[in-house]
Amino acid sequence: MNARMDTTDACDLRFGQVGIACVRVRRVDAAALAEELERRVRAAPQLFSRAAVVLDLSHLLNLPDDGTVDALLEAIRSAGMLPVGLAYGTSETEALSRRMGLPLIAKFRAAYEPADGGSIAPPAAAPTPAAEPAKRAEPVVREPVLADSAPGNLLGAQYHDGTVRSGQQIYARDRDLVITGAVANGAEVIADGSIHIYGGLRGRAMAGAQGDTKARIYVSDFRAELVAIAGHYRVFEQIPKDLEGQSVQCWLEGEKLLIAKL
Repeated sequence: MNARMDTTDACDLRFGQVGIACVRVRRVDAAALAEELERRVRAAPQLFSRAAVVLDLSHLLNLPDDGTVDALLEAIRSAGMLPVGLAYGTSETEALSRRMGLPLIAKFRAAYEPADGGSIAPPAAAPTPAAEPAKRAEPVVREPVLADSAPGNLLGAQYHDGTVRSGQQIYARDRDLVITGAVANGAEVIADGSIHIYGGLRGRAMAGAQGDTKARIYVSDFRAELVAIAGHYRVFEQIPKDLEGQSVQCWLEGEKLLIAKL
């Protein structure tokens, strides 16, 4: 008797948007890189611990040799992050990625870049609502709920009723995002336009994901892990007392991300 063959596919393979941060190296010093990244992970473990990161060598005058790049990758691992590839750059970078057996990431939506010459943008401690020098970021996306839309001008708002649960992510492409419930710890809401949250924000909110510096974030009950606008972000391990549980708005003023009570 012939055994029945299982014709079910062994797997699904899809291209999508994934949560990747960017470690942009400013100088070749593996020990300093490990120390700096360890500080970032200690400051915001929920954000950076075991984060998938891309190594960006584009700001170095000369591309390091393979051994040096391997040391930089090991520095990232020792800090508690997980390097997954090299950021797209020159043809030399492409050749390096082939020799190192690493993928070349041409475009990613969540990068943390330094504003102070460090290796990765520091999470802002934000002791007061007055803005600190903001850090750049390019968004974060894992299996997002997408709003189908044509590129170009912002469309009508996308609405989400109820709570955005931990581990869930909502992304409003080319439009504003309105959340009528809460955003739980570990949840993310992202919009190319502004974000309106008519509940508590305990997770992360990232507006202006495609670089719209005029985007804003409005929250009825502010307890965020992170807020970002057009790549400028602030991380909160502790919410300032005058902002905790308050209705606030977030906006950019030049390079500064400002947060104030409504």
